[in-house]
Amino acid sequence: MYVAAARSRGAVQDHVALAEIELCGDLIIAASAADGERLSAARIDEVLFGEIEGIGDVEVDG
Repeated sequence: MYVAAARSRGAVQDHVALAEIELCGDLIIAASAADGERLSAARIDEVLFGEIEGIGDVEVDG
């Protein structure tokens, strides 16, 4: 049986996808630490916008 060699492009990084994964992880951590069944909208905003404010030229309207 012939098996073709796999082509390797090396490590491809999608910075937007990596940032989204990190934000999802932050939400999961916040949800696991929450007392209730769900995070409030205010807590979600706090988790997400707290991360966005440190990025640089992104402005968060408050």
